[in-house]
Amino acid sequence: MLFNSIDFMLFFPIVVSLYIIIPKKFRCVWLLVASYYFYMSWNPWYALLILASTLITYICGILTEQFEKPVFRKLVLVLSLGSNLGILFIFKYADFFINNINRILSIIGIEVITRKLDLLLPVGISFYTFQALSYSIDVYRRDLPAERNILKYALFVSFFPQLVAGPIERSRNLLTQIQNVERIHILNYERVREGCLLMLWGLFQKIVIADRASIFVNTVYNDYPSYGFLEITIATVLFAVQIYCDFGGYSNIAIGAAKVMGFDLMPNFKQPYLALSINDFWKRWHISLTSWFTDYLYIPLGGNRKGILRKYINTLIVFGVSGLWHGARWNFVAWGMFHAIYKILGDLKNTFLRRYWKEKTLSFSAKLRKCVVTFALVDFAWIFFAANSFKDAIGIISQMTVFYRKVSIFSLGLSVRNWGILIGSILLLMIVDILHEKNVSINKMFMEQETWFRWLVYLIFLWVIIMFGIYGSSYDTSTFIYFQF
Repeated sequence: MLFNSIDFMLFFPIVVSLYIIIPKKFRCVWLLVASYYFYMSWNPWYALLILASTLITYICGILTEQFEKPVFRKLVLVLSLGSNLGILFIFKYADFFINNINRILSIIGIEVITRKLDLLLPVGISFYTFQALSYSIDVYRRDLPAERNILKYALFVSFFPQLVAGPIERSRNLLTQIQNVERIHILNYERVREGCLLMLWGLFQKIVIADRASIFVNTVYNDYPSYGFLEITIATVLFAVQIYCDFGGYSNIAIGAAKVMGFDLMPNFKQPYLALSINDFWKRWHISLTSWFTDYLYIPLGGNRKGILRKYINTLIVFGVSGLWHGARWNFVAWGMFHAIYKILGDLKNTFLRRYWKEKTLSFSAKLRKCVVTFALVDFAWIFFAANSFKDAIGIISQMTVFYRKVSIFSLGLSVRNWGILIGSILLLMIVDILHEKNVSINKMFMEQETWFRWLVYLIFLWVIIMFGIYGSSYDTSTFIYFQF
């Protein structure tokens, strides 16, 4: 069930309505039932996987808390991590592993492995697996007590707004709120209004901007040998916009839907393309995953506590794993490694500058230069993310050396009208991000207006989404990019 589908437009109001009117003691059960129904709408059988992950981490959490000896606590943690990562490996990485083993064996003349699993990747498996594992690690570290209520813990793992594409929540945030679900004051006009506005903005990002940009991007990237520098450059820039609005749109809908029901999810994006460095970019992009890798991989590896060389090795490991987390293909690993190299070189540059130049306040032109350079670096790496394979990514970059192709950009899926809508929407997106960057509260400014004006804007914005959204020939909805991860 997609957020941008008619099914969800019917599902969500029903869930919220019953959530409001049922006795408080049944809220958790109702949300759990709704969450499993939401997930089973893709494939009922894969609900068994999320149930298995839930039961394993729930039992291991209790055992970890009960054991006092470190050796037993570590054994239980290894069991939790190993079983969950094992399930993830089988469904997401087994065929990738077999393919690469085959290539190595064929080089030395050994018969290859012919049997593959060819399993359909369960939607959101990487997200809920990491969320469940963070709970196991937090209990092991004694950062929080083990949850005894199986229903509340199961809801934490499967909470439908953020189940399939995040934000990857921490137990200290979401589980704590679920533990007090009976005391949540639901009928809060400000929360509901703010949540609905976030959902509308997310839908605008997805179906007006991201889905429109994807038409041009897919046309060029799926037949890149036919195009040259101009078309591929435009497609690459538009992919940066597409993935931001697609994933950021999903996150806004998820956060908004949770807010309507009285829950606060962590922010996942913070104007990423206004970043002034790669390090700054990763404080703004997919924040929940970045913080997850920082807390549960980078710091346990030693972080920056064991010298410069170890710090950079840890950075390479984390970004390599991050790339592999996104997909079982070498182009994703290359994408991650590009960012690791960017980050290391940026750190070396800053170390050099701090030694020989005094810090000074950046001028507007300096900030603009840094912002443009950072975006260019990020956008170049997106080529490896957007390409269907590592070979295709190299081919796309090579094709950018062809400076002339007799092709009109208006013949590549988007008409003049659609280009006008896309450019106008991107400008609106930029204005909103710049206002947020300057800590201007759009919500506060909006609420200072008269009621008739606010409702007029609501209706106009809803009309824009309906009229200018991209739909299939049968009003089919397009999936979100991060659902494949």
